Amino acid sequence: MSAIEYDIETGASQGGRAEEPVKTGDLDSLRPLPRISVHAFCVSESVHRVMEQCAHDRRMAKVSLRITTGSTAAAANMFSSAPTPNLIILETDCEPAGLLQELAPLAEVCDPTTRVIVLGRYNDIPLYRDLIRSGISEYMVAPVSMADVMAAVSTIFVDPDAEPLGRSIAFIGAKGGVGSSTIAHNCAFGISSLFASETILADLDLPYGTANIDFDQDPATGIAEAVFAPERLDEVFLDRLLTTCSQHLSLLAAPSLLDRAYDFDRGAFQPVLDVLQRSAPVTVLDVPHLWSDWTRAVLSDADEVVITCVPDLANLRNAKNLVDALKKLRPNDKAPHFILNQVGMPKRPEIAPADFFEPLEIEPIAIIPFDTQLFGNAANSGRMISEIDAKSPTAETFAQIAHIVTGRAAAKKAKKSGLGKMLGLLSKK
Repeated sequence: MSAIEYDIETGASQGGRAEEPVKTGDLDSLRPLPRISVHAFCVSESVHRVMEQCAHDRRMAKVSLRITTGSTAAAANMFSSAPTPNLIILETDCEPAGLLQELAPLAEVCDPTTRVIVLGRYNDIPLYRDLIRSGISEYMVAPVSMADVMAAVSTIFVDPDAEPLGRSIAFIGAKGGVGSSTIAHNCAFGISSLFASETILADLDLPYGTANIDFDQDPATGIAEAVFAPERLDEVFLDRLLTTCSQHLSLLAAPSLLDRAYDFDRGAFQPVLDVLQRSAPVTVLDVPHLWSDWTRAVLSDADEVVITCVPDLANLRNAKNLVDALKKLRPNDKAPHFILNQVGMPKRPEIAPADFFEPLEIEPIAIIPFDTQLFGNAANSGRMISEIDAKSPTAETFAQIAHIVTGRAAAKKAKKSGLGKMLGLLSKK
């Protein structure tokens, strides 16, 4: 019998098995699992790999998961001298007639509150009924996928009557000054106005955030009060910190002051993000261009990540590094979305969009041309692009981005209009 302990954050394990790609469609609807302990006993390599994939998924961030190569007898032997976890996952190749007898020694040493999921080989309805009557929480027939296992665990430990969680969309620049914040703010405004959906924009750049300026706001409170007083944080307290920007858009503003040092540990923003997800259908996170424990945690936990670049070599290098890092942080999630901004700046040597994205192996969801007058007028007046010129191609592009990042339209649909034509023209330059 051998056990493997996992470091969820780094994705490192002592076993060294290569991970297989996971289809993300079935996972998108799953809520993050609560802080529970899980011990899985695996007989086959295939189930062992599935449990490894579960260990590295961001929805399991709070779960303490241990994986052991061993049978039901090994589980019974281990827990005869150790407390049982919240959940035991058992793989067995026992035939239906002998399965209840095989489970009996484990039942004698299990804590009454411990739940058990059995992964068997036989699709047998009478067996399933016998197991459920005997107190087994779930019986699943192998082969099983990662989504199957996580859905089963979620059914047991996540309250089905709980309010649905909102989606979080994190925007970050591949380099400072690429316009990631401007794009995040315009997208938040677009989501709230296009879909009449309650949206919260959280400016996570506490010393230098610009959301308050871009929306012509000067709130007395904002995200600093939430981060530095997590013990007070709930939906009521959050509501006091929000500033109304439009009918459906609220702002959690950064203080934009240098009166203190903003050094945060990895989990500093987690309480804020948890409350934000319970408070609105969509949360847009304006993440500063930093690489620290807390920004890694934010990007790891977000439902969608959008990276903004400008077409030069430093941005290409940083974008490639971000893609590689996010693959490790989010192995079971979709690749990040990319936006190429400030394209066509006069007298600046640029990498053609097609050449920029070829090494990344990712198609951009938007290419935004350089337009000093349009963006300058918007910034200086504290208004969004669609408020300045709703009929401009850039306003249309922001509308397309809003559809894509919220899952309301596929990227192919966006490319049929102005975006596709713009991409073709720019790639020829």
